[in-house]
Amino acid sequence: MALEFLKRIFNPNKVEIELNEIQALILRSRPIPYFGTVAIIEIKDAVAARQMLQKLLPIVSSAEDWHKNEGASVTLTFTYKGLEKIGVPQESLDTFPESFKEGMAERSRFLYDIGVNDPKNWEKVFKRSHIHIAAAIIANNEEAWKSKLEEFRSKLANNSGVEVIMSHDFAVSEEVKNVFGFRDGISNPEIEGSGIDVPPGFDRPLKAGEFIMGYPGEAGFIKPFPQPEVLGKNGSFMVFRKYQSQVAEFNQFVKENSSSPEEGELLAAKMVGRWRSGAPLVLAPEKDDKSLGDDMQKNNDFSFKNDEYGKKCPFSSHIRRMNPRDSKSFVLEDERLHRIIRKSVTFGDIVPPEVTKNDGKERGQYFIGISADAMGTLEFLQKQWANDGNAQNLGTEKDPMIGVQDEDALFSVPGEPLIKRYRGLQTYNIVKGGEYCFIPSISALKWISELK
Repeated sequence: MALEFLKRIFNPNKVEIELNEIQALILRSRPIPYFGTVAIIEIKDAVAARQMLQKLLPIVSSAEDWHKNEGASVTLTFTYKGLEKIGVPQESLDTFPESFKEGMAERSRFLYDIGVNDPKNWEKVFKRSHIHIAAAIIANNEEAWKSKLEEFRSKLANNSGVEVIMSHDFAVSEEVKNVFGFRDGISNPEIEGSGIDVPPGFDRPLKAGEFIMGYPGEAGFIKPFPQPEVLGKNGSFMVFRKYQSQVAEFNQFVKENSSSPEEGELLAAKMVGRWRSGAPLVLAPEKDDKSLGDDMQKNNDFSFKNDEYGKKCPFSSHIRRMNPRDSKSFVLEDERLHRIIRKSVTFGDIVPPEVTKNDGKERGQYFIGISADAMGTLEFLQKQWANDGNAQNLGTEKDPMIGVQDEDALFSVPGEPLIKRYRGLQTYNIVKGGEYCFIPSISALKWISELK
């Protein structure tokens, strides 16, 4: 039976940003179910690449009808080297942030990409300096995906000036679970001025400038953005990371530290902060509640304000670290300034809890995060909230799901009468590569395609 998902309500009277200029990926919900392809393209010749871009422009999707969420959408993004290669003038390139210019691999020290996540261990394609364009085709049905993918490929055919150096298909059923078996993609910030009517219980929308360049942010002013205006306004930045998930190892840890399947499920939920159904521990602290997990009006309507000791949801759980939701933090931080729109997609099959032997298959997630300061946001989240326990007074404890674990890594679960401490965690999501990308507006894509 299909899950009942909350339909985002569109109110045209609340539109204050140029939806027809913004690429659809930023505002459109990830379809349920979804089918798609991510592709990485190398530019070999600037003139030929601009010709390709002119052919692709008619199928790149704008956010004008983001609320309909039907059919297939096409997204095009550029790395700094891609903008350089396609011929964007140096005076414009100079206006991009330094972190974007350096690229993800060079920023590993700011991302806490060490140990197994060190760029020297990344897949070959991500070690090269030839990642210029990252594209995505995502649809809500298989037929629309295949049709749009064929159209996309036809625009690249017979063009020796560009080469697809990586292509990866993915699909997820209506259950929308990640490879660990947990329901995924529940919580995302909304953008003020997009026309969104936010239901009761959901966070108020954030100012458009936090996610789309050329508009005021939470501080009330427009931050500097790439120039000329036609290039930067209505654009955004995207972080793209490929994770290989070590699900069997996660299952083995849970099994070794529990005396029954029920106790194991609780420990797994404590590490994530939600049960497999999506029900949050704060609202269902003792056992999974599938009806709550299925109810989009309720499964995200909570905060940690009344769980100040972490006895329902541990301070170190994944969702509490990544979105503190009114927690009494030991380090004063405004979590609204560290939000990122997640459009991540899962690849590979789900591994059942009883499987504890790694079969070596490729499975995991393409993490796609969007923000006007996506690089700075990701670097903060990775280094501070995921891999530094000081924000919650947890010492060396890391995020149990995405942290880079030390030897004899620790996970603490407050309880009665004592805190339970679990040791021996591994890095359960290993970074295999990634890049920082710029999401141009529709007009910016046209401007780039017409460069001389």
